Amino acid sequence: MNTNLKRATTVFFIAAGMFAGHKAQAQRTYEEMEQLTVNEQVTTVITASEPVRFVDISTDKVAGDQPIGNIVRLKPKEPGHEDGEVLAIVTIVTERYRTQYALVYTTRMQEAVTDKEIQLQERNAYNNPAVSMSTAEMARFARRIWNSPAKIRNVATKAHCMVMRLNNIYSVGDYFFIDFSIENRTNIRFDIDEIRVKLADKKLAKATNAQIVELTPAMVLETGKVFKHGYRNVIVVKKMTFPNDKVLTVEMTERQISGRNISLNIDYEDVLAADSFNADLLEEE
Repeated sequence: MNTNLKRATTVFFIAAGMFAGHKAQAQRTYEEMEQLTVNEQVTTVITASEPVRFVDISTDKVAGDQPIGNIVRLKPKEPGHEDGEVLAIVTIVTERYRTQYALVYTTRMQEAVTDKEIQLQERNAYNNPAVSMSTAEMARFARRIWNSPAKIRNVATKAHCMVMRLNNIYSVGDYFFIDFSIENRTNIRFDIDEIRVKLADKKLAKATNAQIVELTPAMVLETGKVFKHGYRNVIVVKKMTFPNDKVLTVEMTERQISGRNISLNIDYEDVLAADSFNADLLEEE
């Protein structure tokens, strides 16, 4: 056999071996999965490192719910199963990975898993088409913007001895990042009730059929509920277009009894002027 043929044969077998190994890794049975022992008297709580977007439980023998974004709770519906019986396969899909567990029944309550955190080695990378930007990426961009200097100086509102200002608007992927701050010139702290984002008519006072559209932010960076003198936050909203007779409004209301509120109106022109995010834009000028 000549040298070139030997080399070609060697390459073929290496490639075939790599393909077979890849195929073997890409397929597995429930016996090869991470197993979680479960019991009908114990709630098994699974915690993901990022928001869970989808959960599938393969049989109706196990009940489950998702009380908050990154938590899944599981429990067998009834007793009477044998030790070692596989009740279901649970599939958990987050923004950037997926994982599966075989739920194995145990008659001994003390052996049931109560708290399970999804480990790094249990995560299979997954490009979720429904997620253009993960929560972690969004938070990283928002934090850098929060720490950046204000570049917008002429959009502000005064009310109740407070001033609310627009600092920056950045465009990142499919989202707008709206950076705003509030200066409280009183000695009375502000207890935040809620922050709302709305699309409203510019001239509400003269509008007979004023239309207000509530927008759900994709993220509100700072979750603190109290400030005394200074406050700054970054709200992330899905990109949109709206007519010139509308304004994008960020409104902050205070808890009762005081009930103070202040809002900031952002014109379409300001939204159109949103900077594309890059490191240079966050440097001091």
